[in-house]
Amino acid sequence: MEVMNQWLQDTFGLSPALQGKIITSILIAVGLWVLDTIIQTLVRRRVKDLRLRYNLRKTFGYIIFFTGAIAIVRVWFGAFQQASTYFGLLSAGIAIALRDPIVNLAGWVFIALRRPFAVGDRIQIGQHSGDVIDLRVFQFTILEIGNWVGADQSTGRIIHMPNGKVFSEPLANYGQGFDYIWNEIPVLVTFESNWKKAKDILQRIASKHSESLSEAAARKVMTAAQKFMIFYSVLTPTVYTSVQESGVLLTIRHLCEPRGRRTRSEAIWENILDQFGVEDDIDFAYPTHRFFDNEREGRSSLMPPHLTDTERGQPDKG
Repeated sequence: MEVMNQWLQDTFGLSPALQGKIITSILIAVGLWVLDTIIQTLVRRRVKDLRLRYNLRKTFGYIIFFTGAIAIVRVWFGAFQQASTYFGLLSAGIAIALRDPIVNLAGWVFIALRRPFAVGDRIQIGQHSGDVIDLRVFQFTILEIGNWVGADQSTGRIIHMPNGKVFSEPLANYGQGFDYIWNEIPVLVTFESNWKKAKDILQRIASKHSESLSEAAARKVMTAAQKFMIFYSVLTPTVYTSVQESGVLLTIRHLCEPRGRRTRSEAIWENILDQFGVEDDIDFAYPTHRFFDNEREGRSSLMPPHLTDTERGQPDKG
């Protein structure tokens, strides 16, 4: 050992004290790595719940990482003659080279303490939406939804987002506080259709598919109101009426689970197709070009005054 120490000192100019610090740092890193491996193996074998397993692995990993960092800093702190020199160099290095990592670390602390989202939540941050599948010190990972895929279905892509994005981008959580979202299904029928009858059919279909959700949502609102200003007076499905160029638009507004939007919409649409298919006085509308001749089709009281009674569609008084 003495021969090795002398060789390192002669070759690299490493003093015995500096060699001791290097060896101690390596031993600390190796020891903590072995400890982390053992803990991760035990957690993986003994904990069956995936969410609990993930949280335990992350928690122990952070504890071991910061313990090692503190231990190694304490070992090397004596290498600087004055604390002011150490902190001065450290501050300069951080200011110049570590701006983004520090912001991301601050974002991780904010996420851990404020908890705007957790692993398993469905979120949208900036232009990206997805399910959070991993959270680390400098970044979090989402499984993307939407984009070119409809109805909030997964695209299969994984997106790694810097934690600092929570400070600079709008963040939406699909389920925090209130576990449901509002979904709307527009149904367009022709002007000649019995739109009131169609509206009644849509209301019954929406109620059939959302009755149980409305009851559960009412309980969730009461719980969420204790933490957030979330107040809904009406949670039952509703059908709204409006007019478009090609017909009467009947819009179903109902509650659904964030991950069940496509399935719920599909079930409602299948019922709509079945119900409208047996009705002779209800037709779906589609974009069309129509021409209206007021002199022949309009109401007689609104026709131009120069027309004769026959042209108005009335019997000749003569």
